[in-house]
Amino acid sequence: MYDIAVIGSGPAGLSAAVQARVRNKSVLVVGGDDRDNPLYKTPRIENYLGFPQASGQELLDRFHAHAREMGAERKEGRVLNIMPMGDTFYLSIGSEMEQARAIILATGVVWANKYPGEAEYLGRGVSYCATCDGMLYRGKEVVVVGKAADAPQEANYLQELGCKVTYVSDKAPDGLRPDIPYVKAPKVEITGSSKVESIRAGSTTIPCEGVFILRPSVAPADLLPGLALEGGYIQVDRDMATNVPGVFAAGDCTGLPLQVSKAVGEGLVAGLRAAEYVDHMSNSN
Repeated sequence: MYDIAVIGSGPAGLSAAVQARVRNKSVLVVGGDDRDNPLYKTPRIENYLGFPQASGQELLDRFHAHAREMGAERKEGRVLNIMPMGDTFYLSIGSEMEQARAIILATGVVWANKYPGEAEYLGRGVSYCATCDGMLYRGKEVVVVGKAADAPQEANYLQELGCKVTYVSDKAPDGLRPDIPYVKAPKVEITGSSKVESIRAGSTTIPCEGVFILRPSVAPADLLPGLALEGGYIQVDRDMATNVPGVFAAGDCTGLPLQVSKAVGEGLVAGLRAAEYVDHMSNSN
């Protein structure tokens, strides 16, 4: 059981983790591959105070080092859902489960809309986790829709498991096994009757029984049903608290401006307020 789980390993999440550790709270930071973070891809940043002309990767490396030195734990992976039960939140991270007393959402902006057929066939052939569901499709035709940097490695895992994999993406994958066919397509549509039967990738129809959609992160509203949004962003008050008790949010996921300084500041507030929430709940019990 952690005091605080931070979903997202960008500036807001790492700032929140540092502040929570300052308050002596146990912290788990869950995030995906840094290559998916827009900051990582920024060659030069001019407006982050004290670090003129630093690259995004340099800043992110410094943030990670600081959080690590403060004792925040890091787990690489995607949080698939968050389940509040009493005073505890249960986080499904791939095929693993973690618990925390408070949550800080620092997911960044998840721009992607669902593909046609994605919601309808979720659990009936559509999956977001190769390690969770791969064994169900051993010996069967599956398609990996790769939107995350580590998607080729997940496709390789499925192939090694015995699945017959086809990889679909809008750009050529880096590190994909040469025996896995690659289809270039910016859009897909999942089709079937009572379960997945095929996927249309551009002008190509690929028969399959399973579709693994691997994005960098899951949209906050899908992570935590009932979470209040405003204009597509998470609604928060000045304490960075959401409408769900014990859940805070910070950074790009709370709205404009999408800037590092704003993310770090909001992460500070969220980390402090989450720590206070944990203290209050402990004293109440």
